[in-house]
Amino acid sequence: MTPTVSTSTTVCLENVTKQYWQNGRCTTALADCTLDIRAGEFFSLLGPSGTGKTTLLNLLAGFERPDSGQVRVGSREVRGAGPDRAVVFQAPTLYPWLTAAGNVAEGLRHLRLSHSERKERALHHLAEVGLEHAATRHPHQMSGGMAQRVGIARALAMQPDVLVMDEPFAALDAYVRREMQELAVRLQQERKVTTLFVTHSIEEALVLSDRLATMAAGRVTEIFEVDAAHPRDVTAAEFIALRRTIADRIESGVRAEREQVR
Repeated sequence: MTPTVSTSTTVCLENVTKQYWQNGRCTTALADCTLDIRAGEFFSLLGPSGTGKTTLLNLLAGFERPDSGQVRVGSREVRGAGPDRAVVFQAPTLYPWLTAAGNVAEGLRHLRLSHSERKERALHHLAEVGLEHAATRHPHQMSGGMAQRVGIARALAMQPDVLVMDEPFAALDAYVRREMQELAVRLQQERKVTTLFVTHSIEEALVLSDRLATMAAGRVTEIFEVDAAHPRDVTAAEFIALRRTIADRIESGVRAEREQVR
C-alpha cells in the first residue's frame, strides 16, 4: 500500500482576527494575523503561552472560526474540521478499549472501506511508525512514546493534505523525544505533507523545520529559514547563533507585550 503524497497544498491565513469574551472582558488571541505556509514544508510556530499559537492551530484544524479574515488550505476556505487536515495532540487521545490497530482503523470510518481494508491500512501505518509488533496492545500497555506513535499513525492513515501537530512531544522524556523528532523528520521527508508544528522549544523547531515563525501579541513577528540538511548538528556554530537570534526575538516580543499592558 503506497501512501498518498501531498506536494501541492499550501496554507494561508489572511488578516485573521480571533477574540474571546469571558466575564465581560475581551481577549484578542489573534490580531490581523497573516501567514503563508508553502506546499510540502515543515513549518513550526514558536512563542510563549498566550501568543496565539494554539488559536492559530485550532483555526487551521477547523475547530474554531475566525472573527474576521480567512483561513485557506489550497484554494479551499476552512469552514470546519475535515479529513484533509489531521491533528496530532500533545496527549495521544486514544480510545482505551481499542487496540493500537483498532485506534488507527477507527480514524478511517469516514472512508468507504471494508473492515478488512481498514485493518490492512492500520497495520501498514503502524509499521510505518515502527509499531507493527504492538498492533494488538491497548493504550494502558503502551509507553507514552508508543501511544504518541499510534496517534501519528492514525493521522497519517487519513492521508491528509495538511498535518497539524500541537506540541506532540512535550510530555516525553529527552531520549524518547529525540526518537520522535527523528521519526517526524523521516516521515515528512518521505511524504512531503504540509505540516504545522507548534512547540515551545527553539531547538526542537530548528531540528525539525524548513521554516519557523515567532509569535507575539497574536501576530507573526518574524519568519526564519533553516537551511541545513538532516540530521542537523545542534552544536554547530551557525545553529547556536540562529538559536540565540530566535531567543532574542521572542524575548523582545515578550517585552513589547509587557509595555503594552502597562
